[in-house]
Amino acid sequence: MFLLLASSCKKEENNPDAIKDGDGNVYTSITVGTQIWLVENLKTTKYNDGGSIPLVIDDPAWENLATPGYCWYENNETSNKSTYGALYNWYAVTTGKLCPTGWHVPTDDEWTTLITQLGGEAEASGKLREAGTAHWNSPNTDADNSSKFTALPGGFRQLSGNYVNKGEFGVWWSATEDNLSSDSAWERYLVYDYNNAYRGSDLKNLGFSVRCIKN
Repeated sequence: MFLLLASSCKKEENNPDAIKDGDGNVYTSITVGTQIWLVENLKTTKYNDGGSIPLVIDDPAWENLATPGYCWYENNETSNKSTYGALYNWYAVTTGKLCPTGWHVPTDDEWTTLITQLGGEAEASGKLREAGTAHWNSPNTDADNSSKFTALPGGFRQLSGNYVNKGEFGVWWSATEDNLSSDSAWERYLVYDYNNAYRGSDLKNLGFSVRCIKN
């Protein structure tokens, strides 16, 4: 068994088509309509050019940050990295180097395309969310993950630095600034007890999950 496992790992490491971030984490992808998305939330601590993304643990430092930064929910990498990925502020998104090479953070329009392909805001959430209550709180309304997107409720980091709503909310940045407020950018969020896929505008120094879409 060990020899088979080692052989499998070696094959993956040597696969030139593997989708890898700046840390070498490997991702899988799905096709939804006309788009190709990563299945997992981003969990890199490095840009795709090898540069390090600042880890910001201190609450006041996070609140006052106007430059790129990331964190792990409740500052617990061990419990959250593998399943939920990291939380990034929008300044990290705008570097254009966050996703694996050949991929990018989706624009607001690209998120709209995804939601439209899945039936619109009133129907898409259940098709996006992982089914069951292993990660989402009950009742995880109408979730069947029929899109295979496997959205997870990683929660988010507030302006104050507090971590909230893991199990209840999944929130993902878009790469699009809110043209009515230079302090805010567009995001999408899913909730455990509603079947709507919501669009919102939030302050750029909040910490949200990131999904990547193929160029």
